[in-house]
Amino acid sequence: MKQFDVVIAGGGMAGMTLALALDTLSQGKLNVAIVEPFRVDHQSHPGFDSRSIALSFGTVQILDKINLWHDIAPIATAIKHIHISDRFHAGMTDIAHQDIGTSALGYVVELADVGRIYHQKLEHREKISLICPDSVSQIERTQDNNVITLESGEQLQCKLLVAADGAVSSCCDLLGIALKEHDFEQVAVIANIRAEQAHQGRAFERFTTQGPVALLPMSDDRISLVWCLRPEVAQQVLSLDDQAFLAQLQKDFGWRLGQLTQVGTRASYPLLLRYREKNTSHRFAIVGNAAQTLHPIAGQGFNLGIRDVASLAEEVINSLEDVGAYSVLSAFKQRRQDDRIATITMTSSLVDLFSNDYPLMCIGRNVGLALMDNVTSLKTPLLQRTLGLVAR
Repeated sequence: MKQFDVVIAGGGMAGMTLALALDTLSQGKLNVAIVEPFRVDHQSHPGFDSRSIALSFGTVQILDKINLWHDIAPIATAIKHIHISDRFHAGMTDIAHQDIGTSALGYVVELADVGRIYHQKLEHREKISLICPDSVSQIERTQDNNVITLESGEQLQCKLLVAADGAVSSCCDLLGIALKEHDFEQVAVIANIRAEQAHQGRAFERFTTQGPVALLPMSDDRISLVWCLRPEVAQQVLSLDDQAFLAQLQKDFGWRLGQLTQVGTRASYPLLLRYREKNTSHRFAIVGNAAQTLHPIAGQGFNLGIRDVASLAEEVINSLEDVGAYSVLSAFKQRRQDDRIATITMTSSLVDLFSNDYPLMCIGRNVGLALMDNVTSLKTPLLQRTLGLVAR
């Protein structure tokens, strides 16, 4: 039976970031295993697929602290400006990097690029073992250890097991940790597009009666699109040819980037809030999408998951003699409680507020956007959460 300090189920962004953080912060004192069901190929791995994600300013600070940002920075595109607006209504607000005195509000990265960088780093980390392809099939817990049986029949013993295995976590299911789910009745249509005008580091979030349309700046003047629509409308949009697709998107988004000229391969996924109220159990912790999967509005989900990862890594480093001790997990749970609740509540409330056309709500949200654009004290709290500058 192989012995480890920490076993991480899931080798996507959360799991890999946690493994590298533990190795860096402990200066190689911990033996860490990553159990990953998909073959090590970041181009086909669902955790490192063709999607792009926005890293908040706070997430960049975390990645810098664990010596990961230096390698990610060259493939990241800076967000210099965020424009938020409501289709058919006057309310809007702008956020510029000068507002917080930094060089960028955040950065956009392609998951496939990050996957390649992470796998290259793993090759030079002697204390991190990647067990792949394999998955957790059974978990037995004693007072002092976890004994994990894999699908291959191999057994691992560890002080701490971490679930980073996605929204429908098999580890959480094996341990009976309840999953709560809310269907937003929306589908996200994603694609890379090009426009007549250069994006110049501008990101856009435009609210429509169907749901938000988000455009994020990427390298080579490409733009990452996340277009939230009702399921039946999403199906229609996905069936359109490229020109008709761009025409419909232009109608929803408007002309702030001039004419939309090109669209790449399209994909879609249903939008649900999935979360587990408990993020710890005996010698067990949950991070990333396994703990909570959010609506993409305001781009909070991945950044919340990285705050989980950083907080857990810091608590583990405080107790190298027993990384799965009750004191470690209790401190982690306490640290994450307020941030998790606030971020889940904020994103769900924004979906409810902006994905409809009720007259009173339209008036209220447009007054709110206008006030935010002119009253700094109203803009600051949302700005801090959007940038990931929150207590964890």
